[in-house]
Parts: sequence; C-alpha cells; structure tokens
Amino acid sequence: MLLCEVWPPAQAVLRERFPGVTVHGDIQELDELPPADVVSAGFPCTDLSQAGRTAGIHGQASGLVKHLFRLLSEAQPRWVVIENVRNMLVLDRGKAMDYLVHNLEELGFRWAYRLVDSRFTGVPQRRQRVLMVASRDEDPRDVLFADDAGEPDDSWFRDDAYGFYWTEGLGGLGWARDAVPTLKGGSTIGIPSAPAIWIRGEQPGEAMVTPSIADAERLQGFPVDWTSPALAHGRPGVRWKLAGNAVTVGVAAWLGGRLAVPGKQQLAQGVRLSSGDRWPVAAWGQQGQRWLAPVSMWPQRQPYQHLLDVVDRDGLTPLSRRAAEGFYGRMERSTLRFDEGFKLAMKKHVEVMRLAA
Repeated sequence: MLLCEVWPPAQAVLRERFPGVTVHGDIQELDELPPADVVSAGFPCTDLSQAGRTAGIHGQASGLVKHLFRLLSEAQPRWVVIENVRNMLVLDRGKAMDYLVHNLEELGFRWAYRLVDSRFTGVPQRRQRVLMVASRDEDPRDVLFADDAGEPDDSWFRDDAYGFYWTEGLGGLGWARDAVPTLKGGSTIGIPSAPAIWIRGEQPGEAMVTPSIADAERLQGFPVDWTSPALAHGRPGVRWKLAGNAVTVGVAAWLGGRLAVPGKQQLAQGVRLSSGDRWPVAAWGQQGQRWLAPVSMWPQRQPYQHLLDVVDRDGLTPLSRRAAEGFYGRMERSTLRFDEGFKLAMKKHVEVMRLAA
C-alpha cells in the first residue's frame, strides 16, 4: 500500500491514521506504482471548482493528473478510481472529462462515471462529486450502476434547519434543507469554508449559527478529531481545508464495497452520446464510444441523520455581525427568491449582532 500526498498537514493525518503505510510526497517525483488492485486519484480541484480559479484540467494544480496516466502506463491495477467536483462535467464545455476519457482509453481502459450526492450515505451534507471507475479487464458499470435508489422527495428531510452560504456574486447561493451545502476546502475568491445554519423558530441571535470543525468532521462521516494531527503543521484553519477536501466516508465505503464485490448493472444499451454533447449525470464508454447511464445521484438511501441531530448545539457559534450584514446586504440586492421567514430571521440577526457590538 502506498499513499501519495504533498501537503504536510495532510501527511500528518495520514501517518497518524494509517501507521506503517508509506506516505510519498510529490507525485511528480514518484517513479512507479507498487503492485495494487486499486489505484485511486483525487487530483486537485483548484482549477476545476467554482470556488477556485477554473483554469481547467491543464491548470497548474489540476494538471497534476497527467502524472496518474504516466504511472498507469507501466502499472496493471484491477481498478482505477478518479474523484473530483461536479463542475468538472461542465467546465470549458466538458474538456476536462474529454481529457480523462481520452487518456484512459489510450491506455486500454473502459470507463464509467457517476455523479453522487453524499446524502445517500445518511450524512446531512449536499455534496455532489464525480466518481469515475476504469478497468482494463472488468466492467466498471457493475461497480457504479449496480445500485440505484432514486432521489427521495422532501418528506425525507425535516424542515427545522437549513444550511447556506453565498458562492459567487449576487446569483450564487448554496442552500440545503436539513443539510449543509458542500463543505469547501477554501477558495481563491474569499469563500469561507464553514457554511452557516438557519435554525427555524430559534430566537434572534441564535437562529443563524456556524458549525465547529468537529461538526464538519461528523458531516463528512469522520470521527471527531480525525484531522487533529494536522495542528502540528498549521493553524486550526488547516483542519477545515482537510475536511472540505475529503471524500465523504460513506461514499468511499459504498464504492470500496462495490470494487471488492461488484454487482450486476441492469442498464439497457442507453442513449449514445456524440462528441461535444454535454456530460450527463452518469455515463460509460470504451474505444471512443460513449453512452448515457439513466441512474440517479442516490445509489442507496441509507438511514438519514438530520442536521440538528448531527451538529453539537452547544458548540454552534452565532454568525458574526460582519458575515450577517454582508449576507443580508447581498440578499437585498439579489434577484434570487428567498424564503420570507429566512429573510426576516437574517434581518433580526443583524439587528441583534449590531446591538451586541
């Protein structure tokens, strides 16, 4: 087993949580892969994410994926797994996906991918990520498409709390019922890592709150303090970056289980995709041919943990005056529609925070 990670805080967590496993530093200096059944690569999303520079697949950070293909040219794993942000499907008209597919096929792999929502694992975090599986000898459809529960309706979620944050300008809002929107590792345009939570019916000053790092770990499925070894190499904020960059534990567990014991996909041939078509929620292909896979973002519906049952109510911090004023001001100028109860609660929170200051 080999782990490859260049960032010292992340290395510290890996060494503490996986004792005895070699942690290699820079993938650019890795000459070869050891014999392995699974090679997994979560290359940097910095140039792909809406929270980053969106420079594309050939950007300075995201372009590191080329070293995966360099290493795969001499390796024979049973499976290859690639994970990244949803924006990879649409950025630059899908050229990032075109690049991945082309390089996998050049190396003799057939491939499949699926956009999944972490909420299917039961965590209250609406986190959508692309999972791509490839193999030279196996059918990746039996891993990714063997399960499909379908997205639940609103009755699956409670109505007592909502997670939110601004994503960009006046038109980008992260919003989730009975969940937080995607935890982020940070951004180059000043997006905070921690989302806020609106607790309906709570008194002004306590209705708009932010979760703790322990809450963030639970929202990703980790035990509390999983990221604490990173403190030896940085300020507490590095733990937020680690939580925001991670794959949700339940997602990894589901995928790992299917890699170990593939199911049997029941898809018909499906709709043929042409070069230049938009990349759908799920697809598969080989040797230059691509097909749409008619599946949802919810492979399973594991028992749901409601947001207010996951976060520690005693550890929540009131949304700061500055953040609340900024959010309310943008909300007033935006053309987006907001729940009237939310608007009123935010206005009252601003008033309370001003008085407290």
